[in-house]
Amino acid sequence: MGWLGPCAGGVVLRIHAQPGASRSRVAGVYGEALKVQVRARPVGGAANRELVGVLAEALAVRPAAVSVETGAAGRHKRVVVTGVDVATALVRLGPFVDKGGGPD
Repeated sequence: MGWLGPCAGGVVLRIHAQPGASRSRVAGVYGEALKVQVRARPVGGAANRELVGVLAEALAVRPAAVSVETGAAGRHKRVVVTGVDVATALVRLGPFVDKGGGPD
């Protein structure tokens, strides 16, 4: 699975962010990334903060456990989530992931 992998103490997610969406949600798989839509615009870090909140809620972890490691200023991001393993992340994100595997 290209969008999810293990790292020390947690998992790493490849994210395709879509700021300015009509609602905030995990929208499924987009190529080799997990697509996350957020209502906030990318001004002053608002979209990244909302992205962290959406992922924290979907993965049932505290927002402090989610950090944007790379791509803070772009749509393609690398996000690290501590305190969760790959199997747990798959179970928790399963309801949000498009089972078709193709781009939205």
